[in-house]
Amino acid sequence: MDIDRGIRVAVDTGNVILGSKETVQNLKLGKGRLVVMASNIPEDLKEDIEYYAGLSEIPVYTHEGTSVELGSVCGKPFTVGALLIKDPGDSTILEIVG
Repeated sequence: MDIDRGIRVAVDTGNVILGSKETVQNLKLGKGRLVVMASNIPEDLKEDIEYYAGLSEIPVYTHEGTSVELGSVCGKPFTVGALLIKDPGDSTILEIVG
């Protein structure tokens, strides 16, 4: 539950990119500090995220919930397959996961 709270606080107080396409675009530029993926993200997208995150040495965390549940954790009324935390704000998510 601490991870869910950490994600929510990061979304509310920090700089977080929501969405898998935007996450991959930022990873290609080497931006970000942590990637969070939903457990049901499509395999090709998962491979892209892991590849580009690996090049930039950005840690990847796979959330136990689906994209619907990850969207709910973020407080959004839509699905979130992946998100990129650029600045955690008041969140301790980097310490919890890292």
